[in-house]
Amino acid sequence: MKRLSAILLSVSVLFLAGCSAEVGSEEWCADLKEKPKGEWTANEATDFAKHCLLK
Repeated sequence: MKRLSAILLSVSVLFLAGCSAEVGSEEWCADLKEKPKGEWTANEATDFAKHCLLK
C-alpha cells in the first residue's frame, strides 16, 4: 500500500510540473502577475524582473 501511494504521488508531482508554463514565457509572466507578490519566491521575483520587465 505504501509503495502504491508513493508511485501515485510521484506521478502526480510529475504531471503538475509538466503543466506549468516555461519561465519567461508570456503565459508565465501573466500567471505570476496574477499570483500575490507575498507568495513569490526569490527566484520567481528575479526571473520575473529579468524576463518580464527587462525584455
